Amino acid sequence: MRNIWAILLRELKVYFASPIAYVFTAVFLIVSGFFFWSILQMFNTWCMQAMQYPQYAGQLNINEMVIRPLLQNMSVVFLMIIPFLTMRLFSDERRTGTDELLLTSPITMNQIILGKFFGALSVVVVMLLLTGLYPLFAFQYSSPELGPVMSGYLGLVLLAACFIPIGLLCSALTENQIVAAVLTFGCLLLLWVIGWSAESAGYMTREIIRYLSLTDHLEDLAKGVIDTKDIVFYLSFSAMGLFLTKMALESRRWR
Repeated sequence: MRNIWAILLRELKVYFASPIAYVFTAVFLIVSGFFFWSILQMFNTWCMQAMQYPQYAGQLNINEMVIRPLLQNMSVVFLMIIPFLTMRLFSDERRTGTDELLLTSPITMNQIILGKFFGALSVVVVMLLLTGLYPLFAFQYSSPELGPVMSGYLGLVLLAACFIPIGLLCSALTENQIVAAVLTFGCLLLLWVIGWSAESAGYMTREIIRYLSLTDHLEDLAKGVIDTKDIVFYLSFSAMGLFLTKMALESRRWR
């Protein structure tokens, strides 16, 4: 555990000692803030219309019409942020030659991978904590349900925990950071849109595709439904990504 913590602190130092983390955080906050403002403007328009037609007032739900779309839009931003956040984790070590020193150190492969994984995940968590100002603003002027907000943010953390291992794997496969970022984005985009083909498939295939779709599991959590199958799916997916990363690094060690 101490070695994992040391790697984690090393990665955080790299992120925050350079403009990397600050630029990513600023971009994430600006884009998500724009989404929140746009969604809030639409909700305000619907409220004004409901004042003219009171029969529709009962259909207004700030969780469903503001918080949930905001969380979904923030998950889309992850597709662009996380590839650049993870592209240097192993590819830069390989380019500079420090990977050989790292891989031959007393630290185990699992500790190296987990340290880098939690380092990148910590940056994402910091970003999400800063966006907590948006729900707080909604709580100040309305009465959203706290449960769906908390489960939605849990879903975003779990989603990031699935995205980051894919970035780690792609970064371990090449020493070119841009190639690693493009590979990661392509893989994440494929996993993102795989659920779109579910409707045109047969029943069994449709259920399999829906289970493999990252967005369907996030949809349930954003509704406030915490199901163990969603948690198990995200944790299993993350563990598989970390395992494949280890296999990629081990193959390089024995070449």
